[in-house]
Amino acid sequence: MTKATAIREPFTVKTTPVIHYQVAMSVPESHLFEVTLQVTNWQSPVLDLKMPVWTPGSYLVREYAKQIQDFQAYTGEENRILFSRKLRKNYWQVETKNVAEVKVKYRVFANELTVRTNHLNATHGYFNGAALFFFIPGWEQEPITVQIVPPKSDWQVSTALPEIKGKVNSFWAEDFDSLVDSPFEIGTHQVYDFEVLGKPHQLAIWGKGNADAEKIIADTKKIVETEAKIYGGLPYEKYLFLLHLSGSGFGGLEHKNSTSLNYPRFAFRAKDKYNRFMQLVAHEFFHLWNVKRIRPKALEKFDYEGESYTTSLWFCEGTTSYYDLLIPLRAKVYDVDAFLEALSRDLTKYLTTPGRKVQPLSESSFDAWIKLYRRDLNSDNSQISYYLKGQMVSLLLDLLIRKRHQNQRSLDDVMQIMWQRFGQDEVGFTPEELREVLESVAETDLSEFESRYIDGLAELPFAEYLEPFGLKIQSKEDSEPIPYFGAKVVTENGQEMIKFVENNSPAARSGIDANDELLAIEGMRVTADQLNERLQDYQAGEEIAVTVFHHDELKNYRVKLGEPQPSNYRIVRVKSPTKEQVDLYSGWLRN
Repeated sequence: MTKATAIREPFTVKTTPVIHYQVAMSVPESHLFEVTLQVTNWQSPVLDLKMPVWTPGSYLVREYAKQIQDFQAYTGEENRILFSRKLRKNYWQVETKNVAEVKVKYRVFANELTVRTNHLNATHGYFNGAALFFFIPGWEQEPITVQIVPPKSDWQVSTALPEIKGKVNSFWAEDFDSLVDSPFEIGTHQVYDFEVLGKPHQLAIWGKGNADAEKIIADTKKIVETEAKIYGGLPYEKYLFLLHLSGSGFGGLEHKNSTSLNYPRFAFRAKDKYNRFMQLVAHEFFHLWNVKRIRPKALEKFDYEGESYTTSLWFCEGTTSYYDLLIPLRAKVYDVDAFLEALSRDLTKYLTTPGRKVQPLSESSFDAWIKLYRRDLNSDNSQISYYLKGQMVSLLLDLLIRKRHQNQRSLDDVMQIMWQRFGQDEVGFTPEELREVLESVAETDLSEFESRYIDGLAELPFAEYLEPFGLKIQSKEDSEPIPYFGAKVVTENGQEMIKFVENNSPAARSGIDANDELLAIEGMRVTADQLNERLQDYQAGEEIAVTVFHHDELKNYRVKLGEPQPSNYRIVRVKSPTKEQVDLYSGWLRN
């Protein structure tokens, strides 16, 4: 019998593409980044390239592809242009049959200074990966190298990505997510090194202003230490704070190992403005746990081409907003009075937003993509920010847990469990799992709480939850009550423009509309600055003649003024607190 011969399958070596980006800015005054993508070991007859339409942490489709121009593809030696076509708004395809090395060159217009976009001028270059780089579908998990070519020899590069040894201004990202998650600052910015809990940190400041780097670093150290105490350490090897000093900008965007901050350049001297900046630092740093690592199931893996819907953004952003007030207090950046003042300011904003009676918190989270960042003239009537109401709900949850357990448990315990169960391994949580953790810490059924205050429209029971801590809400009345009119007016380019009209207010019932130009009350010209003073000349129930331009047509309305409405709320201590109230208050707000 003849012995059978085994047939071996041919041995094949699977090669993966090597992805490299070069970012130059030879004429920074043009606001154009010059990007070259080089792909080697390419084996497909086509190369698909897609630009993200949004960036994690900012839940709005921003259409970054709109800034791309001069797209051109070549063979590796650039001696032959490759045919390319655009298939969708953010999708380019290059024909690469028998081509193993591809170069794609394009330019990106960058003249929008926010924490989520790109900005390039004669003083610096700043970019976010989602707004500058393509991803190759199917190869998002491959490592990517980036080389920066500054326009001048004295420009330096700051980013959280690790440097490639032996190569100047060259960096390595383990995958596309890491590249997107690591913004770059390029220029002559000031860089300050400091250490917290044995780990290196940097503060990079671009722009002129009155920021005191030494003071900022000292207080930032306290915030880092305070937040690390909640979670039991720092989950990174190094961290970068990027600070842009701008004319009037404000904002922050969190990343795993860095954050971008934008703040008015001369807003660091006044105590209240400096405190607000440190709240911004505390907020974005808290996100390196809550959002970057503890995140909803819908955001466990990022879909860079479309929306990812979740009802839990109130916990991601609102709970973080609650802690951004609390952390500076614990860190002794400011005192209890400053904390209560900041909390009162946010409470006032919440209680004077009529949309809280229209949009549930879970819906606000779900509709972030179409509402929060796309405000219109009716937004305050129809929606509530998941940051703001989420902060208020988180306050109530913290007080509920603390009261039930005499401050032996708190929302800190919830964050710790969420970190251990979901954050450390970056496993997304569901709304049901979040409620399960909250209930396990509170040791009570929270289904009614969720139904009323997260999924429903019931007014939040502030008085009930604050009373055990010896606190109450006090409405601050003006010395002379102002009859209720129901419209907000601002001066724009010399015109008195009505920017908002509250539903069912005297102004709304009379027919006055947002975007009308206010001209006169009772035939006498009135400005935005004068409006409240003029209204004080009348009583609730009186009718006044209001003259406006409505779409350039002169209109006269009769407005029946209503009873004065509270416009400012304060959280204050009761006069004679009980011992239990004092103990609960001290356990919560000990400084």
